[in-house]
Amino acid sequence: MKLSLIVPCYNEENNVQKFYEEAQKTFCDQGFDYEYVFVNDGSSDNTMKNLRSLFEAHPESNIQVVNFSRNFGKEAAIYAGLKNARGEAICLIDADLQQRPEVALEMFRILENNDELDCVTAYQDKRKEGKAVSTLKSAFYKIINKITDIPFVNGASDFRLFRSYVRDAILDLPEYHRFSKGIFSWVGFNTYYMPYEVQERESGESKWSVRKLFKYALEGIISFTTTPLRLATYLGIITSAISLIYMIIVIIQKLAFSINIPGYATIVVLILLLGGIQLFCIGVIGEYLSKIFVQGKNRPICIVKEKLIREENKNASEKE
Repeated sequence: MKLSLIVPCYNEENNVQKFYEEAQKTFCDQGFDYEYVFVNDGSSDNTMKNLRSLFEAHPESNIQVVNFSRNFGKEAAIYAGLKNARGEAICLIDADLQQRPEVALEMFRILENNDELDCVTAYQDKRKEGKAVSTLKSAFYKIINKITDIPFVNGASDFRLFRSYVRDAILDLPEYHRFSKGIFSWVGFNTYYMPYEVQERESGESKWSVRKLFKYALEGIISFTTTPLRLATYLGIITSAISLIYMIIVIIQKLAFSINIPGYATIVVLILLLGGIQLFCIGVIGEYLSKIFVQGKNRPICIVKEKLIREENKNASEKE
């Protein structure tokens, strides 16, 4: 198998058929074999029904459908797709056609014609989001590049194509809380960043709200740096030093100049300040402890309810 297209799907009932048709137009006459690995991430609409119909209607195509028992998130869907992909090259691509199959083919040709490359990653040269979202994303990349040891390219998406040994390296990372952008940066390999233009969604609405983007960004920061823990330490040192200096000033004012120090307001302000800093530090520690707690349970990243794969393809996969 030359190429595997991994397609995570969450409530994409109106897009999966159109995606398949567009991908077939792009790849069917290219002279190499390829497969589709659709991962239904616990959709609440008719996505699985439509994927089943697609699987049954096209026995001539190499189609796999992995169906989760519930919604585990896109990161889990990517992981499941990587586990089931059989291609020498693997492409992560969304079902909503914002990431076009034609661009995926261009990425494949770049990788095919450059033996020194291991991965081709598409990035948005010009963002189409609102100004507020675009500013927040840019700020995230600036922050994370300052506090981590691995580089994060601004605008780089999960839309990427890479060789099978890159996939193997990613699957060797056992973490439960997965942040693909960080994982791809951490494993390294020679990566070419290709600009592309995001298209309008074929149907439906984006699943990424500002709240979800913020949560995803926080996940990435906690997963790939311990700087917030050091920040808590620095805050403790700084507030302790300020408190010590203030205490010395109060003693000098009282003993040397007999100045009456207002007590009530000072005490309340200091208690609120120190209490707020302590709660912040405890919260940071709690975030890391929660990740350790979940990871320590060794729960599976996802649970597969069923998998659709043709018997001949299954036998070929087992031989490989």
